[in-house]
Amino acid sequence: MSLAQPRIYLASRSPRRRELLRQIGVRFDVLAFRDGERGEDADVDEKPLGDEAAERYVERLALTKAEAGMRRLIWRHLPRQPVLAADTALEVDGEIVGKPACAEDAMAILRRLSGRTHRVYTAVAVSDGERTRCAVSVSEVRFRTIGEGEIRRYVASGEPLDKAGAYGIQGRAAIFAEHISGSYSGIMGLPLFETAQLLETFGYSCL
Repeated sequence: MSLAQPRIYLASRSPRRRELLRQIGVRFDVLAFRDGERGEDADVDEKPLGDEAAERYVERLALTKAEAGMRRLIWRHLPRQPVLAADTALEVDGEIVGKPACAEDAMAILRRLSGRTHRVYTAVAVSDGERTRCAVSVSEVRFRTIGEGEIRRYVASGEPLDKAGAYGIQGRAAIFAEHISGSYSGIMGLPLFETAQLLETFGYSCL
């Protein structure tokens, strides 16, 4: 990639999203947060709105995070670069499932996913201060039946506690996934096809 290639800001602390952006050659700066701020969701209420559909939910959060990141860089007088944000959630029985609140919650989520198919929704949004665009990736994952001991050991590893749906497909939970349909990178937390397409609309080519 040319050294003249523009950079973007990533409004996320997720190491998985950083890894995925590097995979496709995107040059980025992590939009850091000052002491006292709660992280990438500092300006975002992540509770679903009433009977909000999962697709609309992740879209709303990704858009809000991208726009909040743009406001933050303007307030701090940082160089103007597009801000990219993303959000991921699962849908099971029509219910939105986000990150587990605790280990017990993680185990309860995994019991629900055991032996079943669920959907994973990931939205990616980009804002340059004048326009904001968003795309949503929808994938399906079928888990084999997971034993209670496996669930307990997996949760004890700590891996599920900061991940939507209480698992990381790129980690130990890969042994649970019997079948995947859709975007593997989207299930990880950043759909690369949609991300590249969005960046193209902002004049950023990944090749």
